[in-house]
Amino acid sequence: MSRRAQKTAMPQVAGWRLGVVALVFFLLVGALMWRAVELQVLDRQFLQTQGEARQMRTRAMPAHRGVITDRHGEPLAISSPVDSVWADPGQLLDHPEAVTALAELVGMPRARLQRRLEARPGSEFAWVRRQVSPEQAEAVRRAALPGVALQQEYRRFYPSGEVSAHLLGFTNIDDQGQEGLELTYDAWLRGEPGRKRVIQDRLGRVVEDVELLREPRAGRDLALSIDRRLQYLAYRELKAAVREHDARGGSLVLLDVESGEVLAMVNQPGFNPHRRNEIGNGVQRNRAIIDAYEPGSLIKPFTVLAALREGVVRPETSLSTSPGTLRVGRHTIRDIRDYGEIDVTTLLQKSSNVGAVRLALEMEPDALWGLLLEMGFGASTFVGFQGEATGRVSSMPPRDEVQRATLSFGYGLTATPLQIARAYATLAAAGVQRPVSLLHRNGQPPESEEQVLDPALSRQVLEMLETVTQPGGTGTRAAVPGYRVAGKTGTVRKAGPTGYGEDDGYIAMFAGVAPVSRPRLAMAVLVDGPRGDEYYGGQVAAPVFGQVMAGALRLMNIAPDGDALPSGLIVAGGEGRP
Repeated sequence: MSRRAQKTAMPQVAGWRLGVVALVFFLLVGALMWRAVELQVLDRQFLQTQGEARQMRTRAMPAHRGVITDRHGEPLAISSPVDSVWADPGQLLDHPEAVTALAELVGMPRARLQRRLEARPGSEFAWVRRQVSPEQAEAVRRAALPGVALQQEYRRFYPSGEVSAHLLGFTNIDDQGQEGLELTYDAWLRGEPGRKRVIQDRLGRVVEDVELLREPRAGRDLALSIDRRLQYLAYRELKAAVREHDARGGSLVLLDVESGEVLAMVNQPGFNPHRRNEIGNGVQRNRAIIDAYEPGSLIKPFTVLAALREGVVRPETSLSTSPGTLRVGRHTIRDIRDYGEIDVTTLLQKSSNVGAVRLALEMEPDALWGLLLEMGFGASTFVGFQGEATGRVSSMPPRDEVQRATLSFGYGLTATPLQIARAYATLAAAGVQRPVSLLHRNGQPPESEEQVLDPALSRQVLEMLETVTQPGGTGTRAAVPGYRVAGKTGTVRKAGPTGYGEDDGYIAMFAGVAPVSRPRLAMAVLVDGPRGDEYYGGQVAAPVFGQVMAGALRLMNIAPDGDALPSGLIVAGGEGRP
């Protein structure tokens, strides 16, 4: 081929190739433009929805549970913000090394975490560990593991610990009431969670708040009638007594006679509400409200009061208790010794079973039974605590002499420590029965009250009970220097499967009032199953009453009885000072 022919062919080939390149370029540009139109116009809504589904989330906003306080505003139960760890199972499982690291950070066996993640296939959310410590939360935050994030929740804390645990109860991990007042007032205390939309990154961390859907509503606070100082005092003394006498348990209730408010309510054995995994076997039971016992000799003041009301006796009436036993049907009633000829006051001072039975048999069959019903035995106190026991009183008056006899010294019926404390508060309030309350009344009088006893008779019996704590009485260990104290000891033999036996043990009790000149406080103490040589109410329960009552009178700045002050002691500022 000549040189001219070659020069003519080369431009033709080059032009063809250039055309192909240009065509391909324009086709690619057209395809990109079409794709852009498709993404930005045709599929915009679909893609936007899909993007938001991968980045936009609706998050719950936890609500603060209401605070429970004592009557002075001191916190008894509060909710504090804590972090919980969660993960996207699919994303985290794609990184085995991250699973291992996370297990170490939260203190969980790797195999257990692996099973937890694998149990939620297709889910984008799984709790890893809830309510971790601040140190653990910070370590997880710094690690920035794929698919792992933190979420804020609230955890319940109880500053008084086991001291108020039976009364307050506790919440579960979702901050919902499970026991005690936390359960009873759960709807009042529980807040309403809020909701918001957020944008989060691939690690589950919130990048931006987009929209507030609902504001969280905090729960309402609850002010109790409890005085935290008296609660600590009562718990300390009851716990010491249960330990000293190797007892199975115990309860104590302290009431304000004038308002009906519960100032202290404690039980043994105790439990720590912060260690929920250790709570079990009924240890969380509020025995002072839920358990009912035969009250024994604590009923004798009401036996005497019924006899006075029926006109069977007068305070100076003489009764024969010789020879210290009394045959009723096929049963023999016994005193611990022969008291001989005694009056009604000595009956209570010495706690004579024979004397009480003689009074009961001289009354109409329904006299004592009806009085006990009027006092509220066998009925709810309506204190507002779930599971409250009503106790038991026969639905019909006692039919025979044996039933009338046993009822006169506190057998054949049951009552809770709260019911017993209320009965003695009624006696102290000149026969006025006020509704008891676990909520602070802020100085407001009770909504309703009822005159169930004659004021004069109530005062007579109260003054008789003062001899119980004086020399010669069965409850001298309940005395408080400088104050007139009225009360009654009780020692109840526990019933077993085959009846009352020596091996079933005893319940030691004491209930009383102070100061007698102007009654302000009423208390019931019960110690269940004391072991050893000391098991009488005057030996076991009366000292607890004396210690707690002395401290309560001092802390509440209640003036001593003027006629009970030791010589050389004067009253200044409402307190006795030398």
